[in-house]
Order: sequence, then C-alpha cells, then structure tokens
Amino acid sequence: MGNWVENEGLSIFVVLVWLGLNVFLFWWYYLVYDVPPKFFYTRVLLGRALALARAPAACLNFNCMLILLPVCRNLLSFLRGSSACCSTRIRRQLDRNLTFHKMVAWMIALHTAIHTIAHLFNVEWSVQARVEEKGTLAAVLSGLGDKAGESYVNFYRQTIGNPIGGLYVAFTYLAGITGVVITLALILIITSSTKTIRRSYFEVFWYTHHLFVIFFIGLVIHGAGRIVRGQTAESLAEHNPEICHKNFSHWGKTEACPIPQFAGNPPMTWKWVVGPMFLYLCERLVRFWRSQQKVVITKVVIHPFKTIELQMMKKGFKMEVGQYIFVKCPAVSKLEWHPFTLTSAPEEDYFSIHVRIVGDWTEGLFNACGCDKQEFQEAWKLPKIAVDGPFGTASEDVFSYETVMLVGAGIGVTPFASVLKSVWYKYCHDATNLKLKKIYFYWLCRDTHAFEWFADLLQSLEAQMQERNNAEFLSYNIYLTGWDETQATHFAVHHEEEKDVITGLKQKTLYGRPNWENEFKTIAGNHPGSRIGVFLCGPEGLADTLNKQSISNSEADPRGVHFIFNKENF
Repeated sequence: MGNWVENEGLSIFVVLVWLGLNVFLFWWYYLVYDVPPKFFYTRVLLGRALALARAPAACLNFNCMLILLPVCRNLLSFLRGSSACCSTRIRRQLDRNLTFHKMVAWMIALHTAIHTIAHLFNVEWSVQARVEEKGTLAAVLSGLGDKAGESYVNFYRQTIGNPIGGLYVAFTYLAGITGVVITLALILIITSSTKTIRRSYFEVFWYTHHLFVIFFIGLVIHGAGRIVRGQTAESLAEHNPEICHKNFSHWGKTEACPIPQFAGNPPMTWKWVVGPMFLYLCERLVRFWRSQQKVVITKVVIHPFKTIELQMMKKGFKMEVGQYIFVKCPAVSKLEWHPFTLTSAPEEDYFSIHVRIVGDWTEGLFNACGCDKQEFQEAWKLPKIAVDGPFGTASEDVFSYETVMLVGAGIGVTPFASVLKSVWYKYCHDATNLKLKKIYFYWLCRDTHAFEWFADLLQSLEAQMQERNNAEFLSYNIYLTGWDETQATHFAVHHEEEKDVITGLKQKTLYGRPNWENEFKTIAGNHPGSRIGVFLCGPEGLADTLNKQSISNSEADPRGVHFIFNKENF
C-alpha cells in the first residue's frame, strides 16, 4: 500500500490528514450544536437536524478553502521550482494537484448533500412550529419576537404553512436563494467535469467550471441572514434552559426564568476562503498579465496524422523539459485556454507545441493558421496567440534519475520530445555533468503516420550516440498497436534490412503491445539497487498497468531496485 501511494496517488499521509481533519471538524461542530445550552431551544425546534446541518457546513468551509489552491498553477510552479522549500517528495505531491482538486470537489458535493437535506428538515420543522397550535414549547418559542423587547429564535416569521411556507423560505430568504443558486452551480460544475464531457465537449466543461465565481459569491453571503440562532450569553446567565423549559408558560413572570433572548451566528465562511480567494485573484492577474505579452508565431509545420507544430517566440520566456503552457487564440475563442506540452528543448531559441486536430477549437486553430489552404501563408497573416506559462510537471524530474523509462502513447510522446531534444543538445556540447546515464524509451501508437514527425529527432539522437560511442545510452522501442498479424507479416519480410522500413531507424518497429512484466524485470536486472524513474504520458488504463508493475517490481529492501511512477497530469 505504501508503494501504491508513493507511485501513483497522493501520499497516504496527506490523504489521512485531510480525511482526519474532515472527520474532526464534522464531529466537533456536531457537538458544538448538539450539546451546549446555547442551542437548547434551537434544538427543541429543529432536533438533531440542526447539528447535522452545521457539521457539514464547517467541512464545506474547510474544503472550499482548499479547492482553489490546487489550481493556482503559478503558485504551484513557483513552489515546485524552489528547491529550498520543495523536496523531490513534496514536488511529487504537487504533481497530484488535480487529483487532490477532484477529491476535494467530491467531498464538497458530499457535505453539500448532507447540509441541504438537513436544512430541508429544518425549514419544514421551523414552518410547522410557527403555525403549530399554542400551548406547546415549540409554539411559544416560535412566537418569541412578535412583541417589543423580544428576540426571535425561529427565523420563519410568516404564518403560512407547508409546503408554501417552505418554498417561501427557499425563494425569498437570502439563505434560501443563495443555497439554491450555489447548489445548482455545484451540480452543473460537477456533471460537466466528467471525462466524457471534458473530452467530447471541452467548451461545456470550460464555461460551466467558471460558475465557481457565482458559487463562491453565494457561499460567502449565504450565512449573512443569520438564520441559525442561539441564546445569548447574557440571557444564559439569567435563564437556564435546562430548568426553565419545563415552566415555559411562566416565562417573564418570575425572576428565575425571564424571557430568553437570542442572536444569530455571525457569518464565518469568508474567514475560511478569503485567503485562497486572494491567492487565486493574484493567480488570475498574473495570467492576464502574461496573456498580454506579445507572442510571435515564427513557423507553422503541418505534420501527418492531423498534427500541426507551432514554433513561437516570446520575450523573457524560459522553460524546462516536460513543461506545458496554456494557449489562447482570440481568432478562435476569446475566452478559452487549452493546455499543451512543450515539445522544444530549453536550449532552443524558440518554444514549440504540437497540436493534434481533434475538436472544434483545434480545428479552428488549424484553419486560422492557414493550414487548410494550399498556398503559402504569410507570417503577418498568422493569428495572434496568447500564452500562459510555462508550468512544471513530473517530467521535469527526468534528469534527477540515473535511469529512466519514458512511455508515450500516440500524441502523448510530446513531453518526451522536449526531454530527448535536451539530451541531444547536452550531448552535442558537454554531457559530463549529466546525471542521466540510461534512457529506455517506449512509444505506442496505432498508425504509421504518427511516427513521421518524430522520427527525425530519434534519428539525430541515434546518430549522435553512435558518434560518441555511447549507443547504449538510449534504448527505444516503437510499438505499432493498431496493425493485425497480416500487416505485420508483410513488413517482417524487411526485418533484416539495416534500417526500419517505417521509421528509418536502426531499431526495428515492433507490433502489438509490450509485455510490461518482462520489460520491468529486464530493466530491474540491468540496474540492481537503482531508483528508476518511470514517466508516462498516456491513457489511464496504461497508467494503471505501469503503476502496478512499478509496485510489483520494486524491492522491499531500501537498498534494492525501486521504480518510481510519474504521470503527466494537467
């Protein structure tokens, strides 16, 4: 279990602390409203539903405080790049920012459901108590506040019964209106965040996610109506509810039991979320400032397999291997930003991305760059581009290991293009200070055309390593997964030729899928006692496979071989 957490998910310590704080806050605030005499009379009206509404509210405050932090990309990138305050282990946790963001979101959904259901009972019982026949304690409590000099405990002041009374609360009281609005906003945000929506209708996901602004505004003012009321400290000193509730008909007639006085709880949510909201505001200001900086598209290259390469320049732009940027093209959409891995190396005088045409936005970018036309496109006709970033990812840590496995699936090879280019430049100049000694590179793709735009880089690396008598530095395996046995047999005829007939590389293309168990065991045998970084940019199914292999092939002995799994996540 320990290895699972280290390799794939958040640290078990981080998860347990977060869950523990949620449990503690729930239990603590449940007792705050279920035990003390301050809310004795409130509990007479509402019963246990009072505590069951307030306990998840505290957890909501806590999780809404956390939800924005994992998406403060500039803050995380700063922390990730600061070796003084961010060790390798902590950086690995920062790379799980979106995983934590999703966990917190589901926790918010859970507590919202509990909070809402409890308050539905609270509203029903408050309305019922207000119209109840006189002579009961609940009726007397609900009548407090009707006369001068009294303060109310039942927030519902009308005399309309259910169900009209409940609807009146929901759509005329501040707490009711904001509650409905933020619940609807949360439902839309969560339902549009499913994998199917994100991949097929990214614009829907993008726009509905910005309902978080309405959600947080509603959240902050939700408690301003102070509908949850308790007995004041001064009143408690004169009126003991545990004694006086038995003689409610004599309240105000004896000194021992004067009429109790009540006050609403002051809003607390803003104290929890003001810090993260300020940080996120700063984050958005930084993004806006970056988006205004001029970006020049210096070259557009059309590659096979519906892929285009944009080479760009921007003053002061500095990057590391494996980082990514967010790109906006106002000619396509004035609001949408899309993430792309940088495929250039830090040593190059430009930065580049490869864009696969798979949706409306990428199709629009393709057309805006003139890629749908046959004639040459003049540079001044190219669209304006805004860039935010770069931001760090797990691939930045490639050069922290002596041995690494790089696994890319389809267009997922892009972060490793940056890594391999940087390795090539380092070998061209000075490789003596390079900690990385061995790369095992795997590329899985369904179609032969996908190899064409990447083959030149591999050929350059292959030639460079042979010139320096270090051909063993890079071991690469290209797997064609979409071919059947007949197609594979046709090309197998040419297997004895010096270069592969598909890629032009000395290393022959393989057909089918890798036997990962054999690959891991072979690498473990070649590097005993090593920490081997496993880096993947690919689908979840492959991530699960590599994560399990990383665990099963890591030795319990700290001095043995250990595979450390890292997955691109943005």
